[in-house]
Amino acid sequence: MAVEFCLAPAHPFPYQGSKRKLAPFILRFIPKNTACLIEPFAGSAAISIAAAATGRAERFLLNDIHRPLIDLWWEILSRPRLLCEKYHRLWKEQKGQERLFYDKTRTRFNREHRPEDFLYLLARCVKAAVRYNGKGEFNNSPDNRRIGMHPAAMLRNIMGVSQLLSGLTDVRCDNYTTVLATAGEIDLVYMDPPYQGVCGTHNHRYHSGVDLHEFVESLAALNHRSVSYIISYDGRTGRKSHGRKLPRFLNLVHEEIFAGRSTQATLLGRKDETFESIYLSPALVQRLGKDFKHLPISSQPQLQLFA
Repeated sequence: MAVEFCLAPAHPFPYQGSKRKLAPFILRFIPKNTACLIEPFAGSAAISIAAAATGRAERFLLNDIHRPLIDLWWEILSRPRLLCEKYHRLWKEQKGQERLFYDKTRTRFNREHRPEDFLYLLARCVKAAVRYNGKGEFNNSPDNRRIGMHPAAMLRNIMGVSQLLSGLTDVRCDNYTTVLATAGEIDLVYMDPPYQGVCGTHNHRYHSGVDLHEFVESLAALNHRSVSYIISYDGRTGRKSHGRKLPRFLNLVHEEIFAGRSTQATLLGRKDETFESIYLSPALVQRLGKDFKHLPISSQPQLQLFA
């Protein structure tokens, strides 16, 4: 199998937890004969974007339980230029009143849920992180060191992604279990559950979390139907593990991706290296066949060169 080392295209919007930097590695495990690449927890859809850019799948399904995010994706795929024009107006209007304008836009978003307001908030908020309070209101603060992505860059990114995915992509706002039920043997499901977590139901990124027991049952059902899937789940920094590993009875192949030096550890004067975990389903490993044995070892630090 020829391994492609390519950078994923630019994101249409900033989003915490995006797998854009890790996409070149994850792509290696996506068969080129994939009929539909399904992302039940779409987020920024980094893997679908990278797969579309490299011809890894014929069609795509982006799903997320977070309605404002799916509404934003619908605009990107259906009316990208109009969305960028609206963002440009917001970006210009903030000049000289950046903090006040952010607060006003956040209030309006919580009332009306306009996609352009959500895009502006993502471009301005701290760590591009989606956070909600107990009332279901977006409550993340602005990063006052920056004023958001320049409209020209936003236009370039959104138009580029829209051209890649438009006409090939279905967007949904369903429970992930409903979406998993549509997957077939020639599809590929990529799952990046919120907060690597899936180990609790309280979650400020989504109005409802993901229950671990239900998630594991869903994976077992996919195994029974011989569906190929990849999961980004836990990880570790140095010797410290983050998140719970998936149960052995699922017969998943565990791989680690070198993700660079830990920023937090560096600030504390340490040199801890961070690794993110992915899990490959039995059906996927079988589908890759002998090619799987020839894929590069994932734990080698040189992988950062392609991130």
